[in-house]
Amino acid sequence: MTSSQTVAILGSTGSIGTQALDVIARNEGRFRVTALSAGGNIDLLARQAVATRAALVAAASGTVEQVRSAIGSYAAQAGLAAYDPDVVVGGEASTTAAGSGADVVLNGITGSIGLRPTLAALAAGSRLALANKESLIIGGPIVKAAAAPGQIVPVDSEHSAIAQSLRGGRASEVRRLVVTASGGPFRGMTRDQLRDVTPAQALAHPNFSMGRVITTNSATLVNKGLEVIEAHLLFDIPYAAIDVVVHPQQMIHSMVEFVDGSTIAQAGPPRMLVPIALGLSWPDRLADVDVPCDWTRTQSWDFAPLDDEAFPAVRLARQVGEAGGTFPAVYNAANEVCVDAFHDGRIGFLDIVDTVGRVVADHADEPAGDTGRDPGTLGVDEVLGADAWARDRARAVLGLEPTEVPTGKPTGSSRW
Repeated sequence: MTSSQTVAILGSTGSIGTQALDVIARNEGRFRVTALSAGGNIDLLARQAVATRAALVAAASGTVEQVRSAIGSYAAQAGLAAYDPDVVVGGEASTTAAGSGADVVLNGITGSIGLRPTLAALAAGSRLALANKESLIIGGPIVKAAAAPGQIVPVDSEHSAIAQSLRGGRASEVRRLVVTASGGPFRGMTRDQLRDVTPAQALAHPNFSMGRVITTNSATLVNKGLEVIEAHLLFDIPYAAIDVVVHPQQMIHSMVEFVDGSTIAQAGPPRMLVPIALGLSWPDRLADVDVPCDWTRTQSWDFAPLDDEAFPAVRLARQVGEAGGTFPAVYNAANEVCVDAFHDGRIGFLDIVDTVGRVVADHADEPAGDTGRDPGTLGVDEVLGADAWARDRARAVLGLEPTEVPTGKPTGSSRW
């Protein structure tokens, strides 16, 4: 029997975190939660802490007293008056939890704030179950340099599918990766038809229930663009050998094509339970994580090429990925600002990717410096500086702040 593994869950109150805790609860004796971190839902975090008896509880907001009070209340109700975990609060709380030395760290945080926790988990020697794609995408060479071979296990369903499919052949036998996309709620619409779609329509994802940013990214296909960059970084496959295909049913999560013409695909319901479970238990599989496909039922699965004219986000992401340096950080940060502006009613749907493209172009117009040209000189401060510059520049482009170019911005890359 496999010995119990300690687990730290970052973003424990979000969709990935709550599903991970469900998987852990259904595999008693296999895992032991030692650290939890969350953003602002102190009440749920406290309940999770008492349920798991985590030794470390970390919260990005609130106060230590508030977290301790909530934990104490739920512990008393559960008859666990003696439960007294360490509590840390503040901007570095998740980084502290990530570096606590757990066997597995599941990074389920959303956004670029996941970069420092990702690096802390790798530095501590933990296996990193990575759902926070942004930390790899913006941190690129920094994260790869920090990771030992096999230390990062992808939790995104597409990249988990690729990792599973790659077991069917050697790396030298891979011809291309095929990343599937649902097409989002606006699949099949033209660019003109997209002009007047509403935030409520953008949040109506056909298959998954996700947060506002990720769901909107799925509607613009920015999420798929980020996944192309992530696939390149995880599997060392050239961008020219990574395709995106629209598969509305999302039963096939992604595929690997080999040099002999065969293709291995990973299929399963459009849910995250299997990727999360594999992130926790890799390379082993846990029993009865999800319900398998019903092959006795008549069904049809569709595949179609991506419409780059209506949805240019993937094409732009390829350019950003090829440019490297701080460009992926700029792409990701500008997009997050634009998503907020869209949901605030300040811009239209098409303005999201159009504005990201303009901010990326502005970044390229700056004199190229060493940070942009040489991945070996890239540091966390440069990446996060590019992130901050892109947010400021996107707000300026959208008229949300004065249009002066912020001072002290990181430089672009002559390779754009």
